[in-house]
Amino acid sequence: MKKIQLYIGAVLLSAIVGCTGDFKEVVDFTEVTNPTLSEESVVGQPNSAVIWAAGIEREISRTFNEILILAELGSDNYENTQTFFSQFLDGLDIRTTDPDIRDTQNEIARVAKMAQFGLETVGPNDPNYSPAQEAEFHYYLGLSRMLSAMYFSALPQETVGVPVVSAENYQSAIQSFQTAVSISAKPEYHLAIARSNYYLGNKSAAVSAANAALALSTDFTREAKFDEAEGPSNTMEDALYERATFDDFQPLPSLDFLDPKYSFLSPEQDASVHYLKAEEAYLILAEANLSDGNVAAAQANLNDLLDLVATREVRVIDDRAEQRSEVDPGGRPDNSGVVVNGRSGLVLDRQDGVVAVPSVSGTSLTTAEIAAFANDDESLSKLYRTRQEIFIAEGIRFVDMGVKLVINENEILQNENVNEGDFGTVAVIPSFIASIIPDLDAFTYDAGAGVATTTVDLNDVLVANKTSEAVVPFY
Repeated sequence: MKKIQLYIGAVLLSAIVGCTGDFKEVVDFTEVTNPTLSEESVVGQPNSAVIWAAGIEREISRTFNEILILAELGSDNYENTQTFFSQFLDGLDIRTTDPDIRDTQNEIARVAKMAQFGLETVGPNDPNYSPAQEAEFHYYLGLSRMLSAMYFSALPQETVGVPVVSAENYQSAIQSFQTAVSISAKPEYHLAIARSNYYLGNKSAAVSAANAALALSTDFTREAKFDEAEGPSNTMEDALYERATFDDFQPLPSLDFLDPKYSFLSPEQDASVHYLKAEEAYLILAEANLSDGNVAAAQANLNDLLDLVATREVRVIDDRAEQRSEVDPGGRPDNSGVVVNGRSGLVLDRQDGVVAVPSVSGTSLTTAEIAAFANDDESLSKLYRTRQEIFIAEGIRFVDMGVKLVINENEILQNENVNEGDFGTVAVIPSFIASIIPDLDAFTYDAGAGVATTTVDLNDVLVANKTSEAVVPFY
């Protein structure tokens, strides 16, 4: 089918050329008349590497706009009560024809292409090119590879290239991050190495990199920044806050106190996404120690985590417009008296005025819970509950579930190395996730009694399947 479609396209193009007589004048973009768009306007200019890097940072923000909508809906973090942002992912309906998946793949690829152009062309021709800037370009390339591995079972690393499986994309990412570290180390470079090794199940390498990150800084973050006026604005912030009564994304009641992580800042600046932060290093160390049976060390890691979270920004916002249940009045918990899964303090009183919501990291984990940790599944489940809370609205929960997106239809039609049905074109959903898809966002709520109960506890499900290759990588 692919070859037939491509052949028809070629015939049509030939017909158009025949009709116009000189079609080349219409499509030849090699003669650029706008000097601000020419390669020469960038390459060879002083500080061009810094300018190019700013463009890559903008592309990274655009990439997270695509990733976060899909990943958060595909997880149990949020239910989509409208269809403004995505038609399919809330039910893990993962299709090669989904334009949102197509755009996600394309944005990740653009980051890689821009990073390579920076390394091969822009940087070497910039008279002011610095080692620190070279390290950043390697980091950008590694980030693109890591995102490919996190969200797709296979993606090409080159235009119409052979798809590379997730594990190989992680390895490519690690190589780029290690090169960045060797040139000009930053804590987020080490953490990116730690994350890649974490998902590969390379415990000792992940622990080493996590410790290296914390040795440089115990409170670092790497942000994707957003421009409310000129764009890109934070699409996730729109879904969580700015569209107000549309109630697009509604969190599980157990996560209510963390919503919205992103809220309005100013007409010029939108909320950042803190996509690499020190909290992750502590969580990797805690899981590694727990998997080794070293409960005391895991407890120390988690207490350090709580100390860090206590220093993070808590934004005070007016969220009365939310009303929590606009499309289903009274259908969702909306006051602090509600008990969720036997726990209190997880739901906010939004109608009483302003509420305080963590904008970087928040958790319901307590020192008392940490003190009760043991070498058992209950403690591991609490650790994964903490990961869910710390990383809400950051796209990590989806990856922790072991779910992978698919190569998009355009790639299948245009790339001779990819055919429908190949590995990478079929969604990866672990069987223990597939069997509970309808229940991922489900809960019961008795408003009169003030009691809400989630239908499933996905943390327990993940831990029950910890020996699976798809999840809980250190077990």
